[in-house]
Parts: sequence; structure tokens; C-alpha cells
Amino acid sequence: MSTDCVFLFIEFKFQDLGSSVTDAYKPEDIIRNPPKPSDVTLELLLASQTHLGHSTSRWNPQNSRYIFGIRDGIHVISLDVTAAYLRRAAKVVEEVAARGGLILFVGTRKGQKRYVVRAAELAKGYHIFERWIPGSLTNGQQILGHCETKVVNAMDEEIPKYREALADRSVLKPDLVVCLNPLENVVLLHECGLNNVPTIGVIDTDADPTRVTYPIPSNDDSMRAIGVIAGVLGRAGEAGQQRRLENAKNGVLTYPPITPEHLLSPERLAELAQIEAGNVAANAEAAEIANKLDEAVQSIETEQASTPQETSQSTESQPEPQTQVPETEKPAEPQPEQPQTQAQAPETPVKDQ
Repeated sequence: MSTDCVFLFIEFKFQDLGSSVTDAYKPEDIIRNPPKPSDVTLELLLASQTHLGHSTSRWNPQNSRYIFGIRDGIHVISLDVTAAYLRRAAKVVEEVAARGGLILFVGTRKGQKRYVVRAAELAKGYHIFERWIPGSLTNGQQILGHCETKVVNAMDEEIPKYREALADRSVLKPDLVVCLNPLENVVLLHECGLNNVPTIGVIDTDADPTRVTYPIPSNDDSMRAIGVIAGVLGRAGEAGQQRRLENAKNGVLTYPPITPEHLLSPERLAELAQIEAGNVAANAEAAEIANKLDEAVQSIETEQASTPQETSQSTESQPEPQTQVPETEKPAEPQPEQPQTQAQAPETPVKDQ
């Protein structure tokens, strides 16, 4: 019996024993078929190592609300928070893409190039996987020069007659920037803030969440985690582009402003309505209490204003008491000297007897 036959016999004999791995991780699958926002689960985030933070000695205190706990000196990020913030960021990307906005994906760290390019292809946006040139937004005309631009219709078809008119046009600014490594792109985030460009960033426990508009708490060192986040955002942009083209086919070329109904679920809207109703009732009660306090203060002021007048009138009606000084205590007045009016009699001489 040959060796191959022996192995086949053993495999057939023990095929019901042991375990089989059905869901094996294949790195290329995240690039070929990235997950959708509806596929975001805690199991997927846990398998992607998005919950692993940095050492406790390197943490940023502003990330305390995203941290679940500490394990072996390493902060553990709450997966519930990561899932919620990732879905919110995906909704923002979808709405921007549905309204024809320009989305820029930035990932300058080693190993992020493929994920950045794939996300930009799905969302029909732009990508940067090398060093960000300072001044590209604040001084783009001088830094980037004259970039090639074109005017398209609602179906993304170019209109050639505008090519000459756009030759000297300044560089267009993005409507949304997705940054996968904010720590290395502080200048980019600063320029976005100066130009009022909203940003989405992957925030690890050692990063500053206030530098971005929509933070996503996650591990930024794991390429698998970066691939999942970039894929979800790219899929969201793809859904927004498809919705925009479908609306253009139906003749819908304008969009109403975004309201909370577009971003929140019905349960959350009902909860917010209850909170708003409670706030209205509390404000009405506070206004009523304030009115009562004002009335009480006014009554007290009127009473205080009337009381001094009555006392002044009573004091004016009473005569002032006169103090009599006793005679003994009166000082003796000096008597003026009276002139002598009586004439003195002449002296009679005395005769000697």
C-alpha cells in the first residue's frame, strides 16, 4: 500500500473527529470585499483588535469616556462606543457623498496605502498616502499650482465647453477629510480647522480626540482594524454615490438640509422628543418661579419705599424739644460799669479851737 493511500484511509477514517476552521482570516478579503456599515458587529471589531489601546502611561485623559478598563497595563477601548461612533461616521460619509461632496482619505503610515486607495475608489473620492505638504489647504494655489478640474453634469459626465474657463481656477477644497493616523497629520487637521472642513479620525488612547470633528475610538496600530474602518467608510461613500446617481436619473438635483431625522433612528428621535418635552416643562416651571420671585421682590421694594416717608412725616409733626439750662448753671454776665453821676461835696476845712 502506497503512502498516499494510507493518508486517504486515515482522513476517511477520522474525518468526523477534531475541529474545522470555517471563518479563517484572509487579509486580502478586507480589500476585495470590505464590510458594509450594516455588517459592523462587536464580534467583527473584537476580531479586528480595535479594542487594544496603548500603555496606561501614554494615555490622553480626554479619552477616558472611551476606555472600558485596564488589562496588563494596557487600556481597553469599549467596543460599544467604537461601533456607535463608526456607524455615525459612516452616516456622515454617506450623506456627504449623496450630496456630491468631495471626500479626501488620508493615511500616511506604512501599510495603509492599499486601504486608503480602496476606500477612495469605492467612495469616488481622493486619497493621500504620502506625506502631507503643509499649506495644501491654506495656500493651495501656491503649493499645488493649477490642478486639472472639470465640470460634470448630474450623471458625472464631463461638459467640455468649460475646460478653458477652469484653467485659472483655484484649487478646490474637500468637503470632508478622513484621516486614519491623526498623530502624524496634526498640520492637516489644523488646516482643516482653519478652513472649516469637517474631519473624521481614528483616535487611539494616546491621541487627542478634540482635533477631529467625528472621532472613532479604535486601535490605530493594527492594519486589520484600519482595514475594517476604511472599508466601512468606503462602503458608506459608495452607497451615497449610488443614491445620488439614482436621484439624478429621477430628476432630483437638489437636496433639503440635513435634519436629525436623517441621522437618528425613530427610537432615538422619540427619546429626544421626550427629553425636549421635559426641558420645556422644566423651563416653564422655572419661568413661573422666576415671576413669583420678581413679584415678591417688587412688593418688598414698595413696602420699603413707603415706610421711610411715614417716619419722616411723623418726625416733622413733633416739635423739637427745648432744653432749659438751670440758673445755677448759667454763666454770670459781666455788668457794665455805670458812670458816676453824683457830684462829690467839697471838703469843709476844720477850724482849730
